[in-house]
Amino acid sequence: MKIDPAFSLMSFAMNSIGPRMICALALMLAMMARPALGEEVSVYGPFQTLLDRHLTEEATPCGGLLSWFDYSSALTAQDTADLLRQQDALLAEFDPETLDTRERAVAFWVNAYNYFMLQHLLTHLEDGAIVGSVRDYGHLFNPYRVFGLERFSVGGTEYSLRQVELDILLGDDFSERGWKDARVHFAVNCASVGCPPLRKTIYQADTLNAVLSENTRLALDTSLNLIRDGDTLRLTQLFEWYEDDFIEHSGSVREFILNYGSESARNAAESTDRIRYIDYDWKLNTVENFTDLLLIQC
Repeated sequence: MKIDPAFSLMSFAMNSIGPRMICALALMLAMMARPALGEEVSVYGPFQTLLDRHLTEEATPCGGLLSWFDYSSALTAQDTADLLRQQDALLAEFDPETLDTRERAVAFWVNAYNYFMLQHLLTHLEDGAIVGSVRDYGHLFNPYRVFGLERFSVGGTEYSLRQVELDILLGDDFSERGWKDARVHFAVNCASVGCPPLRKTIYQADTLNAVLSENTRLALDTSLNLIRDGDTLRLTQLFEWYEDDFIEHSGSVREFILNYGSESARNAAESTDRIRYIDYDWKLNTVENFTDLLLIQC
């Protein structure tokens, strides 16, 4: 009979040493059994720590997902500034030319977008306080100015959020390589209520496809992104702004929803005749701005 080494080690511990050592050995065995995290953790470790400490995910009654960031707790935490400096340094030194597969590249740049949006909010306060909306960084003639600021460094090059999303993740180079994926629109997070949920765990190459599909499905099961209103299908303005990407990916917006939506979302897409769009909610993704959405019943 083959004896499990872990069982043998624990049996020895229980018969030969005290309870404190037993606990230590149990912890060691649990760590040995934990699945290995992807390489992304070595690049995005500080960002992951910020998410672990300050991001909350909450399932909705309709099967969707909302998430919000506690900016107040992050700003008062003593090591937040150090975590941001560490993460900035890791990205500034990273060579994106080493991203040699679709999964590695898409995961890296989605994480980059989500981190840089968060970093900007935590380091650019107004009168010592967090802004109420990312549009507060703009002005009347350019309310979306924050997305065009080239101040986010990767490998010594300064990028804007718009460049990361539209020129890299959804740009010509990725398209030519077969790496372009419209589900990215449901992965990048603009720190606003109307955005798809920011996830508690950074995107990783080995689970990329599953998580892209999952986040798309979860987002579409919220009233921020999809509502059936009689014979009208009301959708997030992401489908209006980036319609060409969804057509390229699936043939049409409805077909994209049929491919990646839940049964409820698919039924809504199949049983409606026209599409209208939901006004995008640019309020900051704080818990106070999600309270009403959590009370919506199906």
